[in-house]
Amino acid sequence: MTAYFIQAFIYLIAAVIAVPLAARFGLGSVLGYLVAGVIIGPVTGLVGQETTTIQHFAEFGVVMMLFLVGMELDPKALWAERGKLLGLGGLQVGLTAATGMGIGLWAGLVWQTALTVGFIFALSSTAIVLQTLNEKGLAKSEGGRSAFSVLLFQDIAVIPILALVPLLALPELMGSGSAGDAGHGSGLSLVDHLPGWAHALVVIGAIAAVIIGGYYLSRPLFRYVIQAGLREVFTATALMLVIGIAALMSLVNLSPALGAFLAGLVLANSEFRHELEANIEPFKGLLLGLFFITVGAGIDFAVLADEWGLVLLLGAAVIAVKALVLLVLALVFGIRGSNGWLFTLGLAQAGEFGFVLLTYSVQNSVVPPDLAKILSLVVALSMFLTPLLFILYDRVVLPRYQRNTNEDRDADIIDEEAPVIVAGVGRFGQIVCRLLRANNIPAVVLDHEIEQIENVRRIGIRSYFGDASRSDLLETAGIAQARLLVIAIDDPDRAIRMVEHVKQFYPGVWVLARAFDRGHGYRLRQAGADDVISETYHSALEMGGHAMTALGVHPLRSRQMTWAFQQNEEAHQDELYEAWKEIEEGIHFSSRYSELFMKLEETLSGIMQSDWDEPSREDVPVWTPPKEE
Repeated sequence: MTAYFIQAFIYLIAAVIAVPLAARFGLGSVLGYLVAGVIIGPVTGLVGQETTTIQHFAEFGVVMMLFLVGMELDPKALWAERGKLLGLGGLQVGLTAATGMGIGLWAGLVWQTALTVGFIFALSSTAIVLQTLNEKGLAKSEGGRSAFSVLLFQDIAVIPILALVPLLALPELMGSGSAGDAGHGSGLSLVDHLPGWAHALVVIGAIAAVIIGGYYLSRPLFRYVIQAGLREVFTATALMLVIGIAALMSLVNLSPALGAFLAGLVLANSEFRHELEANIEPFKGLLLGLFFITVGAGIDFAVLADEWGLVLLLGAAVIAVKALVLLVLALVFGIRGSNGWLFTLGLAQAGEFGFVLLTYSVQNSVVPPDLAKILSLVVALSMFLTPLLFILYDRVVLPRYQRNTNEDRDADIIDEEAPVIVAGVGRFGQIVCRLLRANNIPAVVLDHEIEQIENVRRIGIRSYFGDASRSDLLETAGIAQARLLVIAIDDPDRAIRMVEHVKQFYPGVWVLARAFDRGHGYRLRQAGADDVISETYHSALEMGGHAMTALGVHPLRSRQMTWAFQQNEEAHQDELYEAWKEIEEGIHFSSRYSELFMKLEETLSGIMQSDWDEPSREDVPVWTPPKEE
């Protein structure tokens, strides 16, 4: 037992140290896990032969991930993407496998082994790609959705590939697999000795059981569990559901990940969806992290030292060939620009199912054991390099396309003037523009992001592309005749420069500026802004009022509290501003500012604890329930 505790501690401390460091340097959590595995495995030898066993256990994180992915999808939306799922995914697997087979034949492999190797490298890493896309917020982009379609098809394609491999067995390799390997592949199965028609019926029955059971039986089950009022029992039920589905799929020789995905898809519209996600997410994250660590720890440095040149060459070839195939498919299917490169670079690696297929191929006498060791290193190397490909996309590809999109386009010709100029039409500026339009107040709207301009044009707000911080563009927009300039851009420094410029050359224009926080608000005020609004202040104050109401405070009393809070802030804002200027002038710590702020808090506390007059009946809004039809 002590040995297990020590090993668990080693894995966990490696993750705790390496992953935050990788995230701090912008490398992503996946690369942090992989590096942690390399350090505790091949480099220091802190973990050993148990890595392979742990990896099989950790692969269950992929199953959980696809269960959660299935719950995020609408079946109708998935059906609408069937063209990409079958066309894009099918062509990717087919073309990559054919190319890999061709290279294998050229290298002197028999066609059975070459075809199997082609299939192994046609599959990409579902775990790494989906994890990274979610971390970077790219899962909903066109490139992210296309990548998911291909990954889903690959997971489905594993089923016929596993069925095909035993048919490719080579007589000369019979008995070459180790006993340990053979034993590893043995296990319970409901279909091993069935005729083909019976095998098909059992598989169809298992899939039907997952779909029908998930739709009709899961709701009564979860309602029964919820009645116990014990959160840990609900967590156990969620894990039981996923583990049971994975076991059922394994018993009929199907991919457990595919079964979990189908179950998640069935539960996508369940009222228990969010609770299931909250309970499974921590287990999924830990198991995926453990899986990535075992990939790094499982690298055989002895083989790598002997065959490093071949491994590096094959790893580069796998990434280059897959990237070329994916790039061609992106062009054919109209995935353009940065999305095309996200699709290409994101899937240009081998995947975790490559390890499964390699082991299975050795057991079934299709791939020689010595070749399998080298190919396993190639799979691990390509997975290890995947986070670097995403970094290449983030730091080289994406900035180039953003720069080309915004800078290569000339500013729009502004052919109107209005009393109001609005700079920035993101989530903040759009509300200002809608309010102005609702009151028939004309405004010239500017933004230097084409996407934002197109979005507001779709809802009928006329806007122009251009950088509002440019003095010539402001003059063209009519700043000299304008009465009000609303600065709603999301760049604090540019906002301050705009205020300074306008107040220097057009002091008669009233400047209303958006502030990100208290410090930015002070800087805007110092620059000359006439009115400063914090982007989070009023919404947070509103939520605070709702929180008081939720705790039993009368709605009118909670409204009085928020008014008192706001009035107290306004009463002390000049004093706090003057104290802040001392800090800006070089005093690193201003005791006066701290004293004033604490005084503000004490005053606020006193106001909140004072007696309140009960609202009169005349003050209480009259509410009449709607009549029943």
